[in-house]
Amino acid sequence: MTRFWLGGYGAGMDGSADGIGLLAGDAQSATALAYRGAVAEAPSPSWLARHSRLDVVYAALEGDAAVQAFVRTGESKLAPLGERVPVGESVCHLAVAPSGQYLVASCYGDGKVVRIGLDADGRPVPDAVDKAAALRAALFGEDPDSGAAPRAGVGAAASDPYDTPVGTEPRVSHAHAAAFLPDGRIVTTDLGFDLVRFWRPTATGLALDHEVVLPRGTGPRHMVVHPSGHLHVVTEYSCEVFTLAAGPDGTWAVVSATLASPIAEVGVDFPAELARSHDGHVLYTALRGSNTIAALRVHGSGDRLESIALADSGVDWPRHHLVFEGKLLVAGQRSDTVALLDLDERTGVPVGIRHTTQAPTPTHFLPVR
Repeated sequence: MTRFWLGGYGAGMDGSADGIGLLAGDAQSATALAYRGAVAEAPSPSWLARHSRLDVVYAALEGDAAVQAFVRTGESKLAPLGERVPVGESVCHLAVAPSGQYLVASCYGDGKVVRIGLDADGRPVPDAVDKAAALRAALFGEDPDSGAAPRAGVGAAASDPYDTPVGTEPRVSHAHAAAFLPDGRIVTTDLGFDLVRFWRPTATGLALDHEVVLPRGTGPRHMVVHPSGHLHVVTEYSCEVFTLAAGPDGTWAVVSATLASPIAEVGVDFPAELARSHDGHVLYTALRGSNTIAALRVHGSGDRLESIALADSGVDWPRHHLVFEGKLLVAGQRSDTVALLDLDERTGVPVGIRHTTQAPTPTHFLPVR
């Protein structure tokens, strides 16, 4: 049976979800999914992540600035594992290390990137959180208007991300996502400062390795670590996908930038998730606003993208999507619906809406193992 844990917004985030939900098909039709109700109470579990080895799920409680662990107790049940752990304002993304020894939480509200240690049972370790939060504050707690010396960046823009021109509002750090690279480093996005940051894990937290500065006002949001070794980053404000590559010395830089769609309208369309086909030949991003799915072909060694299609997402405000069994599953935050789109077997292009179902303010899918 096809099943997904479903993250969502609750009353505290102007939504109707009452916890982590279950989205499942039936024996007769795996692609006719239906919402089966909440399997664990939680306030606005907007993003879910799985432990790399254990049957443990972590929820970003976005409105409560905390992370909660849940252990699977039955075929379709989750129970709290330990206490919730405070991390930072509007925590919106979690990524678990392949080793299972820690996770990284990205906090949109205050820009914190927090390393949370995990014990042998997958339970968060509060002491590790405190150390990481202190480290993060020391590194990036400065006010962009404080007069600090400019910070050097590596990438496509010459302007410094911390430099705020006179007469404009100071920019605010908005961490949004994290991913683990094959070499053991961690990459994170800062939507507010237009930065892609690369970190090295240490015994007590994260050490900044270097930064890539994207053009001002692009708003890097989510990422895909591509099998080719490239990193693709979708930008919420400029409707682009930037492709980054690592040089011989391990320093990353931008190698190309592609519009998500030639007809995407900046200021109207706001890309959300970025996902790839299983073979890595196609990337998909959702444009909130026009409520469409943009498909991009990956060319060359993975360093070039081409916009190839734009299709109806079947929902309002498509916040998250993923590819499964040759189809695309899309969460409609504002329509309280989930849509399943068919993908052309040859081209990977979305070709129609196969199925829709009601679900309370869905924001994230996590396949049930």
